Amino acid sequence: MQNRRARRKFDDEPENHERWLISYADFITLLFAFFVVMYAISVVNIGQYKVLSVALGDAFGGAGSAKPVNTEVPNLPIPNPNLKRHAELLRKEKTQMTKLAQDLLSTLAPLVKEGKVRVTQNSRGVSVEINASVLFDPGEARLTNESTEALRAVASLLKSDDHKVQVEGHTDNQPIRNTLFPSNWELSAVRASSVVRLFIDAGVAPERLTAVGFSANVPVAPNDNPIGRARNRRVAVTILSGIPDAVTELPTTPQQ
Repeated sequence: MQNRRARRKFDDEPENHERWLISYADFITLLFAFFVVMYAISVVNIGQYKVLSVALGDAFGGAGSAKPVNTEVPNLPIPNPNLKRHAELLRKEKTQMTKLAQDLLSTLAPLVKEGKVRVTQNSRGVSVEINASVLFDPGEARLTNESTEALRAVASLLKSDDHKVQVEGHTDNQPIRNTLFPSNWELSAVRASSVVRLFIDAGVAPERLTAVGFSANVPVAPNDNPIGRARNRRVAVTILSGIPDAVTELPTTPQQ
C-alpha cells in the first residue's frame, strides 16, 4: 500500500524541462575558458600562463588531474644600466664628433675644395688629412709661412675641445738621405712633431698631443705614379674618440 502511494506521488511530480540549462552552462563555461586561454597567450606572460594552465586543467579534468606544472616565474634578464649608460655616452660622443668634423670642414673649405685636405669620420674619431705640399717644402720638415694660418685655424677649434689628438706624418716610398733625415722615418716623425709644436704654441694642451711617424708604411694611393706619391705625402691630424672600445681579456690557457 505504501509502495503504491510512493509511485503515485512520484508520477504526480511535474517533469523538469530546464535540464538543458546545465549543458548550456557547461558550454558557456568552456567557451569562456577558451577565450581566456587565447588572451593569455596573446599577452605572453609566462608566469601567468603557467598559473592559468593549472587552473584550467583543474576545471576541465577535475582537481588534481592536471600534470604538475612549475608555476615559478622565471628570472627574466634585467636590463643592464651600465649598457644603457654606455649607449647614451656613445650617442653624445658621436654627436659631438660630428659637429667637430663639420666645423673643421667649414674652416678648411677652400683647401678641401682644392683637394688638398680631406676630413673623414669613423669609430676611431675625426681625421684631417693635409697634403704635405700645403705644409712643407720638398724634403723639409719646417712648416711654411703659408701653412701656419690653416693649422692655427685647426688649433683654434681643438684648444676648446678635450679629446686626445694624434698627429701622424706620412711619406711616399721614394728614399731620402741627407744630413737632416737619414730616411723617411725621421722625416715623417719630425714633420708630425712640427705640427704638434705649432698646436702647443696656439694653445692646445701638450698632454693631449701625440706625434707619430709612419714613413711610407700606410699609403692611401699607389706609389707607382706622381699623383699617388703626392697623396701619400701627408700629415693626418686625428681627434680621437673619448669612448674607448670594449677590451676583452684573453684566457691564460687555451680553451679546449
